Amino acid sequence: MEEKRLIESAKRGDDLAFALLFQDSYQLLVKYLIKVTFSYETAEDLAQETMARALEKIQFYNGSSKFSTWLISIATNLFIDMTRKQKRENRYKEQEQSIRKLKWQLQTSDEDWIDTIEALGKLTEEIRIPIILKHYYGYSYAEIGKMLDIAEGTVKSRVHNGIIAVRKELRLDEEDSKHRRSTK
Repeated sequence: MEEKRLIESAKRGDDLAFALLFQDSYQLLVKYLIKVTFSYETAEDLAQETMARALEKIQFYNGSSKFSTWLISIATNLFIDMTRKQKRENRYKEQEQSIRKLKWQLQTSDEDWIDTIEALGKLTEEIRIPIILKHYYGYSYAEIGKMLDIAEGTVKSRVHNGIIAVRKELRLDEEDSKHRRSTK
């Protein structure tokens, strides 16, 4: 009964009521997050972020579950979002490392190829893969569509838009290098 009264007060903007709810649930939340994250610091950060999010969204708490259960669902979603973000960042770092390695390996070959590889590296995988399959491996739009399980028109669009982006990037690089040479 006490929890329901505190929740109603918190919904009306009573900061003390929210603080008491937070205090009652904090240890449970941190212990849960430690088990999920295997890191006390990350668990603490997520617990604080969970409480900030709960404070923002307290109006949406409908009381169909315990307040602590609602907090755990918020914390779980925040953890999943954090994990996805880290995976994207790691994928980007790995991609950057691969591009640098490839550029280093190709330094003795054609300069234009290095610039093209760099420009391709700035595209999303969704755009880059169809371009490579089409222009470096010679697959037809229909074959690429089957490989990637997308419509042929989507493949054409991605290739077309990607080529435009690569050309634009190459022009920008060319203009930048001309500008650097002229200012020396």
